[in-house]
Amino acid sequence: MLWVKAFHIVAVVCWFAAIFYLPRLFVYHAMAEDQISRDRFIIMERKLINGIGTPSAIITIALGIWLISFDAGYYMSSGWMHAKLGLVLLLVAYHVMCYRFVLDFRAGRNVRSHVYFRYFNEFPVLLLIAIVILVVVRPF
Repeated sequence: MLWVKAFHIVAVVCWFAAIFYLPRLFVYHAMAEDQISRDRFIIMERKLINGIGTPSAIITIALGIWLISFDAGYYMSSGWMHAKLGLVLLLVAYHVMCYRFVLDFRAGRNVRSHVYFRYFNEFPVLLLIAIVILVVVRPF
């Protein structure tokens, strides 16, 4: 179980690294004025979401399910776990939004400003804080 937990934490860190950095790339991409820069951001965004973000998300979720299976009765009767899973679903939705933005930038369809992406970048921080508090403190 400890090995599964260790690799789950590593996958979470990798997922959040991608989720924190990708919207920052969107900020710079939205500000880019030349085609060479825009093309570079398209490559960086694609590699980040496909090479790190999505694989880490899948591994995180798979290992999380495996961890729950060790004591499903306890975890599924704990309010903090239900809240955590709800926040993880929000994180998955955020990830999907990021993927859509990657596709929009690639197709030249982005209509959002760099200011929007600066605010958009803050949401996963709030999710991370809440998830860590729920897991460590288990308030209910």
